[in-house]
Amino acid sequence: MFVLPKNADEELWDGPRTGIEGVKELFGADEAFESKRFASYLKQIMGSYKHVFMDKPDHMPTLLSDACAKNLIEPGLRIKSLLPLSKIVQELRMIKSSSEIEVMKKSGLISSKAFVEAMKWTRPGMTEAQMWAKFDYEIRMRGSTTLAYVPVVAGGPNALTMHYVRNDMELKDQDLVLVDCGGEYGGYASDITRTWPVNGKFSDAQKELYQAVLTVNKTCIKMCTESNNISLNGIHSHSVKLMKEELYKIGFNVTGWDMERVLYPHHVGHYLGLDVHDLYELDRSRKLKTNMVVTIEPGIYVPYDDKFPSKYQGIGIRIEDNVVIGKSEPYVLSSNAPKEIVDIEFCCNNH
Repeated sequence: MFVLPKNADEELWDGPRTGIEGVKELFGADEAFESKRFASYLKQIMGSYKHVFMDKPDHMPTLLSDACAKNLIEPGLRIKSLLPLSKIVQELRMIKSSSEIEVMKKSGLISSKAFVEAMKWTRPGMTEAQMWAKFDYEIRMRGSTTLAYVPVVAGGPNALTMHYVRNDMELKDQDLVLVDCGGEYGGYASDITRTWPVNGKFSDAQKELYQAVLTVNKTCIKMCTESNNISLNGIHSHSVKLMKEELYKIGFNVTGWDMERVLYPHHVGHYLGLDVHDLYELDRSRKLKTNMVVTIEPGIYVPYDDKFPSKYQGIGIRIEDNVVIGKSEPYVLSSNAPKEIVDIEFCCNNH
């Protein structure tokens, strides 16, 4: 490892440093050097190598980043190719170890309990910003160090915007609030979404639409096993078909275009781990294997458009769970966050 050396003056202002003296003990490094030796050390060990695995800055043009990388590893070396490392690392991150699963269980539990407290605390007249602050408070009180991402706290029709992060409007009586939020624990993210009534009681229309999404959510979670020999893309295809069937039962008659471009425009899930949208270079067509972790998050978003039943217009609902792929049974990391209608209403009305 290459680290900054101990420096009393700088540590007075910026805090203590490990220095090379403590690196081996604290981090298990075989060798430790001052960071200023990095370039000369590379030159020393790489004289006989022709291929180097190295991630280049994403924000730089390709030619410029190539030049910077080659300059870093010394122009005089006979490097034939600079190969990306990130995809190899992401492959290693795909299957979680038992220790990683335990950390993710804790992360999921912290965020799930925060949802319980947020539901109990919800009142008409409070703001989306206050809900954000409440969630942040609850996860930190339970051991999380930070939110894993900027949350979506969307009251009423704000939920029709997928990435609504303004979070500055009032939560109104008779509306639903959609909260997509998760804490980080031990470096691992949770990513959970729940939708509940601001006044603690679903209207008939809200209940019907919510139950349709919940049915899709629960059915898709059951598919999350290695024995099903299915990919996230495969689960998504099933979710679209099932969502269309559920909507038909409550009076929708939609085309494929409306289904996938308007009412349910996003994917059913993504990989989860050290990052929220983890393993971004690995596509979702690969078959799910035991101890992979994914999200399952079907949603329905009904715009103000006369082609859709009027009683559902302006309602947006998403139900997102974090799921460990099992051999024959999935494990839901977010199971402590209420999602059944009766459980949500009970939670909202027991302050």
